[in-house]
Amino acid sequence: MKNSFIFWQRWLFYSSLLLAILAMLFAFNVNLPLFPHYDQAISRIFWHLNEIPTDVKEFRQFVAGPLGGTIACCYVLLAYIVWYPFQKKETWARNAIVVAFTIWCLIDSYICFKFQVYFQIYLINALSVLQKALPIIFTWNAFKN
Repeated sequence: MKNSFIFWQRWLFYSSLLLAILAMLFAFNVNLPLFPHYDQAISRIFWHLNEIPTDVKEFRQFVAGPLGGTIACCYVLLAYIVWYPFQKKETWARNAIVVAFTIWCLIDSYICFKFQVYFQIYLINALSVLQKALPIIFTWNAFKN
C-alpha cells in the first residue's frame, strides 16, 4: 500500500512539473513544434482555414503568455501541494486538488462546448483529468483516519 501511494504521489508531482514546463514553453512561443495541431484545429473552427490568419498571430502569442503563465502557476502550486501536504496525507491537500481542478474542468469544458471546441474537451481536458484523477482515486483511502 505504501509503495502504491508513493508511486501515485510521484506520478502527480512529476507530471505536474512536466505540464508546468509545457505551459511555460507555450507562454513564450506558440510556434514550437508541440503546438501546431492545436492551432490548426482552432483555425478550422474559428476561421475555417488551415492556419491562424496572419493578422491574428500576434494576438494569439499575447493571449498565450498570460494563459501559459496561469497554467504553469497552477501546476507548480499543484506540485508543491503534492510534494508536501499530500505526501503527508493531509486530507485538505487532496480535497483542494479535487475542488480546484473540478472547477477548472467544468468552466473550461463549458466554454469549449459553447464554442464547439470539442477536441479540447476530449483531448486536453480529459487527459488533464486523468493525470489528476488516477492518483486521487488510487490514494483516496490513504487519507482516511
